[in-house]
Amino acid sequence: MPKQDVQIRTADGACPAALFASTASRAGVILYMDAFGPRPALYQMAERLAGDGYTVLVPDLYYRHGAYGPYNARTAFSDEQIATKIRSMMAATTQAMTQADTAAFLDTLFGLGATGPVGVVGYCMGGARALNCAAAHPERIAAAASFHGGNLASEAPDSPHRQAASIKARVYVGSAGIDKSFPPEQSAKLIEALRIAEVDHTIENYVGMAHGWAVPDHTVFNAAGAERHWARLNTLFAETLSA
Repeated sequence: MPKQDVQIRTADGACPAALFASTASRAGVILYMDAFGPRPALYQMAERLAGDGYTVLVPDLYYRHGAYGPYNARTAFSDEQIATKIRSMMAATTQAMTQADTAAFLDTLFGLGATGPVGVVGYCMGGARALNCAAAHPERIAAAASFHGGNLASEAPDSPHRQAASIKARVYVGSAGIDKSFPPEQSAKLIEALRIAEVDHTIENYVGMAHGWAVPDHTVFNAAGAERHWARLNTLFAETLSA
């Protein structure tokens, strides 16, 4: 199905986004990008979700920084100038910004015909944003998934585990087997926070997978692990997003 380019008005400007929708689409999904920004690999993933019957939005979370990229996930961090630019945009694009922007993302989905509850999914840096946005919009987001998301239970004041009490969505976290950005002690802390908050959740360790395994243009992409991730995501959305 073709990609539609849309502009989303937020409090801070105009956010470019890609929309994928089939004629059968009803429930909406927001796909939060990884550090490398919107690009064909993420559009491929969004198109696959749309083929399962969802209206999928891929917003450019770095829109406040103007034009950049697109970046090649396989080589970007080997170029120090590009790596510095990416790290700068990541640091300046706060969780609070994405939480606020998500109100406009949700309005856009419904304005373009999505109905029923919404699901969110994030990869790498987008993983924490998926959980935090579920906390910020509990009445509108019914499912939140993070795959190889980092810093889900860190010491930062905006760490997702600190907002668990506000989440009403069902949560799924797929963690890389070995991931310095989400070590076992953070996993334990996140589990504790979600249990105390009585959030319906699953945290699954993908043994043998490296950080970034589910995104097809990453050097560590693993086809079998990616299919396992699709199976879990499809089940989550099928069980929570029926209108």
